[in-house]
Amino acid sequence: MTLSRFVYKNTSRNKRRSLLTILSIAFSLLLLTLMISVYRGFYIDKGSADSALRLVTRHRVSLTFFLPASYQQKIRTIPGVVEVVPIEWFGGRYKDDRPENFFAQFGTNPEELFKVYKDWQIPPDQLQAWVRDRAGAVVERKLAEKHGWKLGDRLTLMGTIFPVNLELTIRGIYDSTSSDQALYFNWTYVEESVRWAKGQMGLFAILVDSPESVARVSSSVDDMFRNAPEPTKTETEKAFELGFVSMLGNVKAFILSISLAVVFAILLVSANTMAMSIRERIREVALLKTLGFTKLSILALFIGEAVTLSLIGGLLGVLSANSLVKVVANSPAGQMLSGLTVTFPTLVVAVIVAVLVGVLSAIVPAYRASRLNIVDGLRHIG
Repeated sequence: MTLSRFVYKNTSRNKRRSLLTILSIAFSLLLLTLMISVYRGFYIDKGSADSALRLVTRHRVSLTFFLPASYQQKIRTIPGVVEVVPIEWFGGRYKDDRPENFFAQFGTNPEELFKVYKDWQIPPDQLQAWVRDRAGAVVERKLAEKHGWKLGDRLTLMGTIFPVNLELTIRGIYDSTSSDQALYFNWTYVEESVRWAKGQMGLFAILVDSPESVARVSSSVDDMFRNAPEPTKTETEKAFELGFVSMLGNVKAFILSISLAVVFAILLVSANTMAMSIRERIREVALLKTLGFTKLSILALFIGEAVTLSLIGGLLGVLSANSLVKVVANSPAGQMLSGLTVTFPTLVVAVIVAVLVGVLSAIVPAYRASRLNIVDGLRHIG
């Protein structure tokens, strides 16, 4: 009988214990994979090359404060700035207040939006149709598919922040490389209906000419308006997105602490299982040594058993996490995580953690068993 066959027989000896151990490890690795994926999406992934060239300028105090629309032309004069587009959150209600009917809605300038967001793709004829229609709108493809919208469909957004109901016609459907599932319309529609909204914008998206210009343009914009009644805060697109995450608290520390707790829990479960299994087989170890099994082979036997259980549980956990992430990312409550994916490096890290847990949980009891005296082992009762 080969060593691998021996390992298989031992792992299936106590089927209930092995199954419970595998399920415990699978659940822990599922949670760990989710935490790694969220951390990677928030803090490691930099987005597309085009998104790295974009800056966001908002009011220094809060997003709830407006900036004068005249800032747009002033920002254009800064060396390194390629394009600037104003964007304002509308926050209207579509149909009702149910979570599945909530989505991001922004007013903007149709002629400038896709000059800044060059990584978004829209057919030229649809873009021109949107530019020509003051009451037109464009929607991200996933959002359109979710609600079953097609070109020419009409929808109503009931104003909650701005006292106006928008009757919009879908003139274009665009593809985005980011998690942005939003609807954009011509901000002039609101300005013509709400007098106090005219000449006011929430933020400006800026496209710079090179990565080297990012820091310089950012500081130049804020320096330009430092002493103005409405001072600005300019940051990268990624930093701006992380600003929303930071509103939830220290998310980075929370994710890391949960991940460490999960690894520690897996280690305890696996170590307890291996300690029980080896303790019950002391006499068997002594018999193996009388048959010529070396210390190294016995050590490999028990570590192989632990790694097998951990690896099976780990693979089951990461595969389940991959499916769960897809469900969460497409759910109404998962709009912030709509771009979340379980990448191949994440899967590799999770599997490596499972293997290491298997090794670490068995190394101490397996080493003790390998050094067991044959006579003491045969006398053992337990």
